[in-house]
Amino acid sequence: MIKIDLITGFLGSGKTTFIKKYAKYLLDKGNRIGILENDFGAVNIDRMLLQELQSEQCDIETVAGACDRDCHKRRFKTKLIAMGMLGYDRVIIEPSGIFDIDEFFDSLHEEPLDRWYETGNVIAIVDAQLDEHLSDSSEYLLASQTANAGAVVLSRVQYASDEERSAVIAHLNRSLQTFGCQRIIDSDIVSKNWENFDESDYEKLLSCGCRKESFVKRFSDDNGYQSLYVMHCQITPDRLCEKAKQLLDSKEHGNIFRVKGFVLDGGKWFEINAAHKSIDIHPIPNGQEIIIVIGEHLNQEKISAVFEKS
Repeated sequence: MIKIDLITGFLGSGKTTFIKKYAKYLLDKGNRIGILENDFGAVNIDRMLLQELQSEQCDIETVAGACDRDCHKRRFKTKLIAMGMLGYDRVIIEPSGIFDIDEFFDSLHEEPLDRWYETGNVIAIVDAQLDEHLSDSSEYLLASQTANAGAVVLSRVQYASDEERSAVIAHLNRSLQTFGCQRIIDSDIVSKNWENFDESDYEKLLSCGCRKESFVKRFSDDNGYQSLYVMHCQITPDRLCEKAKQLLDSKEHGNIFRVKGFVLDGGKWFEINAAHKSIDIHPIPNGQEIIIVIGEHLNQEKISAVFEKS
């Protein structure tokens, strides 16, 4: 049977960056893998960020978002059926940051997926500088994504103080308790700079498995999450960083979690990945002129006005 891993985590937590490292380790070991990108928006930017992994050993597939739950579940299952026929050693799923994890487990128990796949590892990525104040919907997602994870991996630990790392672990445990989960996150958390991961770190993750914890299910499609697309934005990388900070810092645009995408400047592509406590922008070989703003209760008019003044 094909091992199937789920790499979950809230919006902007660093799932795609982690998968690049995790997948490369598997490829270096001679595994043939498939990666299924399952993005919230209709345009899948994260697939482009993984394109350097594409090879005879590694296929990258996508499930487009921007549809209702039943439609999305059908697309997800159909894609897994197609991938199950290709003889991978392992399939890695990167869901969107607002993915309900029950959809993953439910799908694997349906025919014919239950005959082709077995659950490998569920790894939850959590920002070491996670915002202390989240909406009720976001707190639920944080709890549901970590409750059944075999390992919880902190991202951006090199930028976080000891106090921030301790605070985020306490936050996780409060969220779990709020939704009736008895699990306590402690020794099963990985708090190490990913650049310093060695073979023992990856092997530990490859054997972490998953947990079967109960919690109160409160996820709803009517949760206020939205994505707004800005196409063909003519802007320099420095100005884009300023715009992203402006959007993230002001509630008049909505409760924005993440600004991500690509801009073309001087014939070179740049990728931006902005969250409340970090804005990263760097060159990338290829891109597409698109910026995506993701959050709750977005004010499209005010967000569009920010970019119109670029």
